[in-house]
Amino acid sequence: MKYDTIVIGSGAGGLSSALCLAREGQKVLILEQHYLAGGWCHSFSSHGSKFTPGVHYIGLLAENESSNNLYRGLGIANDLTFFRMNPKGYEHCWIGEERFDIPAGFDAFKEALIKRFPHEKKGINRYLNTVSDVSKQLQLIPKMNGFWDKITIPWRTRHLGKYGLFSLKRVINWHVKDPLLQKILNVQCGDHGLPPEQASFPLHAAVMEHYLSGGYYPKGGGASIVNAMIKAIESNDGEIRTKQRVKQILLDDSEEKSAIGVELTSGEKIYATNIISNADPKKTYHDLVGKEHLSEQLNAKLEKSKYSCTSLMLFLTVDMDVEAAGLDSGNIWIMPNRDMDDVYADMMRSDIETGEYFSGLFISCTTLKDPSSFDGKNHTLEVLTYINYDAFREFEDEVKKRSAKYLAFKEKLMDKMLNTLNRAIPNIKECVVHKDLGTPLTNEYFINATEGSVYGTQKTLNQIGPNAFRAVSEVKNLYLCGASILAHGVTGATYSGVDTAARILGCRQEDLIEPIEGQKLKIIDIKKA
Repeated sequence: MKYDTIVIGSGAGGLSSALCLAREGQKVLILEQHYLAGGWCHSFSSHGSKFTPGVHYIGLLAENESSNNLYRGLGIANDLTFFRMNPKGYEHCWIGEERFDIPAGFDAFKEALIKRFPHEKKGINRYLNTVSDVSKQLQLIPKMNGFWDKITIPWRTRHLGKYGLFSLKRVINWHVKDPLLQKILNVQCGDHGLPPEQASFPLHAAVMEHYLSGGYYPKGGGASIVNAMIKAIESNDGEIRTKQRVKQILLDDSEEKSAIGVELTSGEKIYATNIISNADPKKTYHDLVGKEHLSEQLNAKLEKSKYSCTSLMLFLTVDMDVEAAGLDSGNIWIMPNRDMDDVYADMMRSDIETGEYFSGLFISCTTLKDPSSFDGKNHTLEVLTYINYDAFREFEDEVKKRSAKYLAFKEKLMDKMLNTLNRAIPNIKECVVHKDLGTPLTNEYFINATEGSVYGTQKTLNQIGPNAFRAVSEVKNLYLCGASILAHGVTGATYSGVDTAARILGCRQEDLIEPIEGQKLKIIDIKKA
């Protein structure tokens, strides 16, 4: 049997590509190496608790906002329910002894900052307006197609042109001087995994804009988004197979080297007109296509490309009144009151087992974000810190069975994370019912991410926008999608998949996601749940 399109990987990008193509009548097959579909969006159960490693919040889900319209356009909104996170503080900044809650809404955020930092009022206004201008102009670019657009683009994207080549640190420092204010405005660097001096200002502006109206969490965790997409794919005669690892992408013998199918590790060969890879560029080009089939230019780019930091993720079940301890549905970012670039450098040390505490933590209490998941007794938390893959390099060849040394190392790191968490939430260490730790090797094994990277390619200025890897590859009939192509995050990867499908179909991205009449996303305020 020959398919129209085979999709390698079932992350948000792979699923949205498959859904768009299946709805247009293509015969589509998705191949997923994990036993659970979804990539970073998958959810898993452990000792009676459910966890989602890669979905902690999604923005722009209010009526007529872009993420809401995206799910309506994909035809899955009716199958989704989201809880609105604490609007008074969907993000909590715990910076040393200082506390600041980031509220939902542009005006509310601005007012909260000015109230805390009245001496920086002018700079706060200018900076937040710049963030808004740049992010809106970024969204204009893919929609500019006609003659008039090309004539007016320099004016319509003038703020992006002014700030587009600068780091986040440089732009923030131009506008505000208070060190604590700078840290608060920098805190969402965690959403792209780079320190301010390396982070692209336009990318950070886009992240801030994505969440300015608040954060939302899917009922049922990330798996609910995955299940909704799979349901829609299968209703359009698409097919998904799990536990199917692709060994190589098959090429024909022609001079232009067209992709014609895939070979699985089982030896089975499956053929298709088009191949879409939701794996990252290194996995796609080097592991599945092979360096010998690529141009010198592409091989050079692949060799120079850097991947984002990796992570430790502590999955916890606790018998504790976490609300009484100060937690709510908002995320908590914890860091010392020091220069953020220095903090990041400390997090990237390879000797991470030394010391009693980690420098930074991200805390998400899923049972407060999704009240329907709370059993009335035990709460679940996902606690994350970013690290350098080098800390685990000595264990990277352990595939089938983990060594005693690795397990002891993992236990030591788990204890260090608990020590750090206990300092922020006293006595939580004594209330642990179950714990487990996801490491960079876990990310590699289940997500097939290069060096366990959490955001695909590193989002530095020289690896995003026009310098990113393209959806249309130099190998004919081979396409890419996902966090390393158009944008990262759940929504960014989903849009990437839609864009890739549009390129195959020869249409515009917006043609495939025009909101469908009768599709409506259900949003629940947690206080009313």
